[in-house]
Amino acid sequence: MFRYVIPVNSNSYLFWILPFLFFGAAFLYSSVGHGGASAYLAILVLAGFPYSEIAPLVLMFNLIVSSGGFYHFWRGGHFSGKLLFPFVLTSIPAAFWGGSLEVSSQLLSWVLFLTLFLAGLRFLLLRKTIQPVAHLNSTTLYLLGLPMGFVLGGVAGMVGVGGGIFLSPLILFLGWADAKKTAAVSAGFILLNSTSGLVARLLGGIPDFALLIPLGAAVFIGGQIGSNLGATRFPAKMIQQLLGIVLFLASLKVLPDLIQ
Repeated sequence: MFRYVIPVNSNSYLFWILPFLFFGAAFLYSSVGHGGASAYLAILVLAGFPYSEIAPLVLMFNLIVSSGGFYHFWRGGHFSGKLLFPFVLTSIPAAFWGGSLEVSSQLLSWVLFLTLFLAGLRFLLLRKTIQPVAHLNSTTLYLLGLPMGFVLGGVAGMVGVGGGIFLSPLILFLGWADAKKTAAVSAGFILLNSTSGLVARLLGGIPDFALLIPLGAAVFIGGQIGSNLGATRFPAKMIQQLLGIVLFLASLKVLPDLIQ
């Protein structure tokens, strides 16, 4: 069983600022169909929380935000089950496997940092809206989607995130969907993988849920507002640039592991 100790108290400024930080992270990440796990991990680790004990809580926050994001983007008519299915077919068991592992690898940190940083920079510098291919061949989708889903799911499970942070740039760079359809597919991908990864981690022990209610409420509100605006108000080009910001911020989360 986990023994969860909160390193802040009600008299600490950190106790009061955490919900605002989580609200802002949920708002930004949900606007591009993401759950925000990488941001929550970074905030809590920097605040002094042990990674091994907050990982299940972070996945729960991810579930709260990604479920709302999936609903809003699906309701807006942007979801494609055909595009999602090959990825989740292999990513769900891979996320469960990855979530059961204890990983502390410098190489993994470098791969994550370079991948997220370069992808984020690419979107920030991109001046035009990405247009998807007119027709996506099903054979190509499965030949590439199945192995990619396994890799992305495994990495997501090891790190303790939903995996959308890796899937979104991949789909856009391949030209398989526009920004809003990519956000919808990513939200579904995150929802399923976060559930799989969470189950694997909970088998190792049940954490204290002291932070679940205040921070869960913050991410729920921020996620609902962000995903609703992303699905209905924000133009595709804006979502691409927001995705660049999200990826860039996620890459900064990996930096502490690289400089240790």
